[in-house]
Amino acid sequence: MASNSDMANANGRENGEPVVKRPRENVTPESPLRSQKEPANKVTVVLGAQWGDEGKGKVVDLLAMDADIVCRCQGGNNAGHTVVVDSVEYDFHLLPSGVLNKKATSFIGNGVVIHLPGLFAEAQSNLKKGKGLQGWEDRLKISDRAHIVFNFHQAVDGIQEQQRQQQEGKNLGTTKKGIGPAYSSKAARNGLRVCDLVSDFKVFEDKFRMLAEHFLAMYPNLNVDIEGELKQLKGYAERLRPLVTDGVYFMHKALTGPSKKILVEGANAALLDIDFGTYPFVTSSNCTVGGVCTGLGVPPSHVGRVYGVVKAYTTRVGVGAFPTEQDNETGALLQTRGHEVGVTTGRKRRCGWLDLILVRYAHMVNGFSAIALTKLDILDTLEEIKVGVAYNVDGEPLPSFPANMDVLTRVTVEYKTFPGWCRSTEAARSFAELPSQAQDYIRFIEDFLQVPVKWVGVGKSRESMIKLY
Repeated sequence: MASNSDMANANGRENGEPVVKRPRENVTPESPLRSQKEPANKVTVVLGAQWGDEGKGKVVDLLAMDADIVCRCQGGNNAGHTVVVDSVEYDFHLLPSGVLNKKATSFIGNGVVIHLPGLFAEAQSNLKKGKGLQGWEDRLKISDRAHIVFNFHQAVDGIQEQQRQQQEGKNLGTTKKGIGPAYSSKAARNGLRVCDLVSDFKVFEDKFRMLAEHFLAMYPNLNVDIEGELKQLKGYAERLRPLVTDGVYFMHKALTGPSKKILVEGANAALLDIDFGTYPFVTSSNCTVGGVCTGLGVPPSHVGRVYGVVKAYTTRVGVGAFPTEQDNETGALLQTRGHEVGVTTGRKRRCGWLDLILVRYAHMVNGFSAIALTKLDILDTLEEIKVGVAYNVDGEPLPSFPANMDVLTRVTVEYKTFPGWCRSTEAARSFAELPSQAQDYIRFIEDFLQVPVKWVGVGKSRESMIKLY
């Protein structure tokens, strides 16, 4: 017996209706649909490859001098990037480091959470330091889809840290900048965005009161000055309105229009990523390469080169596993010579040997095109330098970087030992001018990771970044 589909084909009818035979689309091998080319404009991405504080700001500043657009795609003012120009040290937390380039547009994307008092205070502080930030409001754009961090988010962040300390005897070591609570509001779908603030303020006010009451119900001892913050936000709305743009359309025009050099500055680092980092001691956003697409509205096909920034040793702020940590004279030396104090928190950073197992894992997630190796000069006085090259647990090798932090705290590290160069590298401006021992150190890192080292940093200034190729 013939099936219904057979009958339909035979009779030219289906369910009593004529079957309409549609002509094939007029697509030939020579048509535009067949001959689409690779995207003309791709974003170049700079990401931290460890636990942050690798010197991303300096690498971004170097590349931003030749960029048309410099973007932030995630995080908030929990990030801290330092840039030294003409002996002036600028500190950026929310503003893209590329804002110093007066010919470039700086863009804060939808993936960033913005504390407005912090944004304007940061600008004012840097304006006092030098002329680099003059006219910053004329060259900054902010996505209308970016979420806002409120003062009560910051207060809640502090309360949550106190509760963890009381209940578990330890905290996460957050910056208490309200980043986690703001992303929680975003995920709970009761957060407020920039577009809400600059539209109908009466509607925004009602939503703000509801959100504040929500947190007050959860934290009865929370101190919220609703009226005072609303008054402050109304003033910020007027100042913010000229900067706000449709972020998706802005990036689309930049990517599909005339040739532009677009740079993306990642905040935090791979091992602090909410999914791929050393959870739960991580930040609240995706600071690996995937965050570029979701935080800016950039299609994956438009992601070009991805540069990983690696400090020549390893540092970490706050608590969490740290296999190569040196809680000894070596660690103290690295901390002192490297001035390892958090730009955002003011806390001393824990210091240890370079961990290439960790960096290789970051490369697996991000696919680095090349590496920027920073702060090589901090190793100048060491007679012996070690590099972590393998993990073992209970005498057995670990094939990959573990997800379970209990396992990570138990690993023993196998090291490769190098002779130090015991002389200053700060004046070097080419690879050939580096001591042979330092050259060997760099080549070993390249060979282990199978990723080329493109830059080597031997000081604070732009001029101290040696370009290898």
